[in-house]
Amino acid sequence: MDSGGEAAASGPTERQKEVLEAALSLLVSAGETLTMTAVARRASCSKETLYKWFGDRDGLLTATVQWQAAKVRAQPLDAGTLDRQTLHESLQAFARDWLTVLSGETSIALNRLAVGHAGTERGDLGAIVLTNGPFAMRGRLGAILAAGRLAGLVSCEDEARAVSTFFGLVVRDVQIRLLLGDPARPSAAEIERDARIATDQFFALYGALKTTPGDGR
Repeated sequence: MDSGGEAAASGPTERQKEVLEAALSLLVSAGETLTMTAVARRASCSKETLYKWFGDRDGLLTATVQWQAAKVRAQPLDAGTLDRQTLHESLQAFARDWLTVLSGETSIALNRLAVGHAGTERGDLGAIVLTNGPFAMRGRLGAILAAGRLAGLVSCEDEARAVSTFFGLVVRDVQIRLLLGDPARPSAAEIERDARIATDQFFALYGALKTTPGDGR
């Protein structure tokens, strides 16, 4: 299996993004099976181009999920100059992006498909979503919290537990309700409010007064 390709090396080009959006639309279409032929037809490109860009079907699946997950942004932070307001804004933006993506039609359908694949012979999509979705998100969030800890703004002995706590404060029961068919999706204003509240709650649990950058408190 060759799951590499040109798109993985330097990030997708605008044309490759169009192809990945076409692949996402196929994944969330009821009854559609993602094949190189179907994606090539939907995106008006050749299968040879897809193989050149993404390597194989698993490479295309991985790139598609990574493209969806990339909509949750995490800006690099400098622990040496980081202050509480900047850290709060970064965490709140991460929470806002995350809730926006999770509550979107594409992610709901994609996660339903991944759950359906998990534990079956078609488990490739489930594994790809797990690795490039939740696991990747934990890595991005962990980097933000690590910078906050080095700056003396976050106090935690167990960074993994702090990451899990933030996940719980942000997502709550929103994702499971939407996956089970709850039609009440949060509005942009509700997402902004919930992201702010979750970040405030996280600081109430793990916030620390800034001392000296690098002290690790």
